[in-house]
Amino acid sequence: MAIDKPLQIAVVGFGAAAQAIIPALQANSSFLLVAVVEPHPEVQKAARLLGVPVFHELSKLKTISQLDGVYLATPTPLHSQQAIACLENGWHVLVEKPMACNVAEGIAMVQASRQCHRHLTVGHSHSFDAPIQAMKQIIDRGEIGTVSMVNNWCFTDWVYRPRRPEELDSKLGGGVLFRQGAHQIDILRALCHSPVKTVKAKLFNTDPKRNTVGAHAIYLDFENGAAATAIYNGYGGISSMDFTQHISEWGYRQTADSRKWYNANQAPQSAAQELAAKQKRALDAIPAEAPYQPHFGLTVVSGSQGDIRQTPQGLMVCNASGQTEIHLPSHQSPRDLVLAELEQTWRGKGSHWHSGDWGLENLRICQAAIESAESGREVLLAN
Repeated sequence: MAIDKPLQIAVVGFGAAAQAIIPALQANSSFLLVAVVEPHPEVQKAARLLGVPVFHELSKLKTISQLDGVYLATPTPLHSQQAIACLENGWHVLVEKPMACNVAEGIAMVQASRQCHRHLTVGHSHSFDAPIQAMKQIIDRGEIGTVSMVNNWCFTDWVYRPRRPEELDSKLGGGVLFRQGAHQIDILRALCHSPVKTVKAKLFNTDPKRNTVGAHAIYLDFENGAAATAIYNGYGGISSMDFTQHISEWGYRQTADSRKWYNANQAPQSAAQELAAKQKRALDAIPAEAPYQPHFGLTVVSGSQGDIRQTPQGLMVCNASGQTEIHLPSHQSPRDLVLAELEQTWRGKGSHWHSGDWGLENLRICQAAIESAESGREVLLAN
């Protein structure tokens, strides 16, 4: 039986997301990292330690023969132009969320994918996480009956972490709605397993010194009758970890006294200082492996015959028979699970869950949330 050759992949942008996926790529025999594109000279120094060519411009990837695809981990305003260029060069594309700054850009990316007959995948998003995928499998098997509600509540210090200016600008795909709500909407759609019918939302920008959408409350009504809420507060007050048995987003136990927590009382920094702090944080912001399952806040599924929530080791299923804890393997990181889907997609061997169309619908819902918040009305999504 013939063994498939490793898929040759280049990483574009060498921030926290890229540095998180590198260990997974290096440990995966199905992929071969062949190049990095990074324009910032200081960041290039770290990339060169990988022992692969490091280019200043995306166009230089044309010098790599038999390149299968690229991972775009660049600032969101660059996603659409870069993705389209890569697709037109004949490369598959994995692009970080949010996939684009707005729906129009996302549509252009999806159209380019179809016209070029190349795959566009959006992620990492937290529906790749093992607990969310296991929840989906339990629901699909009918073990908790018909899903009536899914709620995801997340409380972080996102607003006050080191940021680039565009990360705070909603018009450029910034703020917690696009950058964190995209995770929540992704999870809710996966678990409710139905198109979203209507969106009602309120957005909050409460700190003039940090001008960004820092919190939201979103209500989704699904065509199959399910309802969902996405609550996010990134202003550094209470933490979701207080509700998830002190397990962090990436699967580490972090009690209140061990967390590095950003808040409004920290001294303001210049743009240069903030960028330097962000680059330093990128070195270890996302661990390659963890002892517990990742938590993107508190996720609770309510069905007609039972409920599901996460535990540090996996899931708790509660129904008429009592409570049953399901332990999930922790040897694969969320990035490993991204690559597992990516390999099947690029080789044409499996279904393409996190496609450009899937990511585009997440983006449409984010944009509908803005429209709802501005109008004060519920927004009906067109079929």
